Amino acid sequence: MKARIKIYLKLIKSMQTGLLLVTGIAGYVSANCPIMSWQSLLSLAGSLFLAIAGSTILNMVWDRDIDSKMSRTSHRPLVTGEVKVGEALTVGLLVSAIGIGWAFLIAPLYGAVVFAGLFIDVVVYTMWLKRRTAWAIVWGGICGGMPILAGRVLAIGEVDPIGILFALSILLWIPTHILTFNIKNQADYNRAKIPTFSDKYGPDTTRLIIAVSSICAALAIGIGASAIGLSWGYLRLISVMAIGIIALSIYAAVRPSEKINFRLFKCASLYMVGSMAIMTFGVL
Repeated sequence: MKARIKIYLKLIKSMQTGLLLVTGIAGYVSANCPIMSWQSLLSLAGSLFLAIAGSTILNMVWDRDIDSKMSRTSHRPLVTGEVKVGEALTVGLLVSAIGIGWAFLIAPLYGAVVFAGLFIDVVVYTMWLKRRTAWAIVWGGICGGMPILAGRVLAIGEVDPIGILFALSILLWIPTHILTFNIKNQADYNRAKIPTFSDKYGPDTTRLIIAVSSICAALAIGIGASAIGLSWGYLRLISVMAIGIIALSIYAAVRPSEKINFRLFKCASLYMVGSMAIMTFGVL
């Protein structure tokens, strides 16, 4: 049983799923709603986790052929045979349906946002655009921003500018993640015939896009944190981290290299997680 759980943690990309779940919780808590309860927070976490995990499993099923051609992904359970395709498809559909159904039961608008995130991720990004155009990452970023928007929507009952701003911050962070691995593993993507920015526009242009995107993501989070009325002490922490990201991004744009680019990716990821944690604890 323990070994099976470990396999499924790989299948749902537990780190990625956990990060998106954290953003959803941060979006919910950001509203500082007086009627917020632990029951609703746990319902949010449960429904979001299932929807995100389900969509990830379905993506794994669809992408198993290209995963087998890439050294970075060749160890995934569907490639190695640790999980059968039929089993993964059944589990992915079931988990997704439970997560979406639960979300709609909690609140219709919240359910609609969660469903939109899953649909864009699985159908629009993975099944339709990923193998056709390098610009698919824009849609990957949009679905990545849905959990934090969903959390905000559940708390306030509507889509508001702050929720959109937070979703935008995730959308802008996604290129830092995806494009960094495009550059680092371009040979893998070529073998799998997946179009990338680094192949279409060149590594230097791609690194510049990463730098600009990281700066904009840092600014979006900082502005959003200020807009929700976070206290100065917490805002100062986020501001210091944002300044560090902006400085590193500018350096990466002026002196582009794979080493600096990868360092920016890791720092931007830590900034994202840290900012979400600071906003959550700062409001609670």
